[in-house]
Order: sequence, then C-alpha cells, then structure tokens
Amino acid sequence: MAPTYLAGDRAVTGGARVVTAVAWLCGLVVVLAQILYSVTEPQARLPMTLGAVLAFAVASVCDAASRFGAAAAGRLVLVAGGGGLAAETAGVHTGFPFGTYRYTGTLGPELLGVPVVVPLAWVMMCWPALLVGRALAARVRADRPAWLVVLLGAWALASWDVFLDPQMVDAGHWVWADPTPALPGVAGIPLTNFAGWLLVAALMIAVMHRGDHRRDTSGARPDRQLDLRWGPAPVLYLWTYLSSVWAHAAFFGRPWVSLVGGVLMGVVALPFAARLWQAHR
Repeated sequence: MAPTYLAGDRAVTGGARVVTAVAWLCGLVVVLAQILYSVTEPQARLPMTLGAVLAFAVASVCDAASRFGAAAAGRLVLVAGGGGLAAETAGVHTGFPFGTYRYTGTLGPELLGVPVVVPLAWVMMCWPALLVGRALAARVRADRPAWLVVLLGAWALASWDVFLDPQMVDAGHWVWADPTPALPGVAGIPLTNFAGWLLVAALMIAVMHRGDHRRDTSGARPDRQLDLRWGPAPVLYLWTYLSSVWAHAAFFGRPWVSLVGGVLMGVVALPFAARLWQAHR
C-alpha cells in the first residue's frame, strides 16, 4: 500500500506529496526569476520571463493535482491552456475578443501565431483565480453560488492583466493597433483588451468550477477545505499581486499602473489573503 499523509481532513498518497513538493520548488523558481527580472537589463530578461511562466504553470498544475487529482490538473491544461491558445489565436487573426494587436516575435516559439508561453500564462493564473473566486464566494454566501464564483474568479484573473499588459507592451513583446480608449493611468492598453480578458476568464472559470470540486461524504456540498488550504497557487497569486505593485512603482516607471492595478486586483487579492489567514488561525 502506498504511504499516506494528511492534507486537511483527507488522506493523500505519497505520490501526491511529491507533487506538492514539486509545486513548492517551482514556486521558489518563480520568485527568484521575477526578482532577477526586475534587476536585469531589458535585453536580457527573456530567460527569466519564460522560466517564471513555465515554473508558475507547473506549480498551478501540480497544486490542482494535489487538491483534486490528476483529472483536475488535466482539465486545467485543457481549459486554460487550450482555451487560452484559442482565444489568443482568434485575437491575433481577427481582433476578437481583445482588440487588434500583434506579437513581435520576441517571446520564443509560436503556434498559430501565438507564442507558446502565452497559453502557459493562462494556465498559471487560471487555477489560483478559481481558488480566489471560491474562497470569496463562500465568504459572501454560504451556498457559494456558481455565478458568484465565476464573477469573482474572472475578476481575479482579468485584473492581473492590468499589470501584465503594460509591462509586456513596454518590453516590446506585443503592439496594439489602437490603444484608446484606455483605463485611466494605464496608457497604451485599450479597454477592449480588459473586456476580452473578463469574457475569456469567465468562460474558463465557469468550466473549471463545474468540473473541479469534490463533494463531502453526504454529497450535499463541495468540500470547502481543499479550496481554502494554503498551497503554492494561492501563495504565488498573492506574491504576484504584491510584487507587481512594487515592481511597477519602483522598477518599471509606471506608478499609475501600480496604483490602478493595486486597487483593481487588490479588490480580490487582499480579501483572499485575509480569508486564508482566518481559515488557518
């Protein structure tokens, strides 16, 4: 019989323990890569970008597997990775749903005109955004309605792009045909982009939430403890929020992006941090 250990109130196989260890190791790689990125000359940052995204994506997939099993991890790759590739391919070739833009060929290998690293970025953030949506929805209403999970989870995912897009545009990785009208303080990124992010994020979170939960022994409700458990994905989500606020203010010369993104992503990131803290006091 495989050795077991306790995670929350569930017995987990030794294999799942290894998966969790891999996720934490990848999380460490993410933090180190992002710190190095901020202090490296712009022309030398690509390895840190690719390494951070890949490590974060692996951490999210492993976190999903450790909480809900291999099927959840596979669903994350299919929904967020495949869905992200489909959305970005449509965006590049048609302008829908984000607006008209093009990649400049600086982000490594491409598939269907989309850098391979881009679908991985959807994978890395979709999973923690789902956990954010579930945790906060349960805080608002005990029955945690699906529409509220989707709304909060989509905001958790789309608000991150308030930090991401200005950073990548400034780095020259993609270009918008018409970057107006824009969010106040976030010049160079059209509002259509954020509308598209909300749409795609809502679809992803809806599909993931429907598939990736287990029920307690009575079958009456989803098991909340797995969603509220500390782990690599929640920690990396909160790290991404805090480091993005700091980096845009201190390193990237975008203090208004730091403020606007800090408020918009903070609407969910800060209550999520408080929810996790309260759940484990």
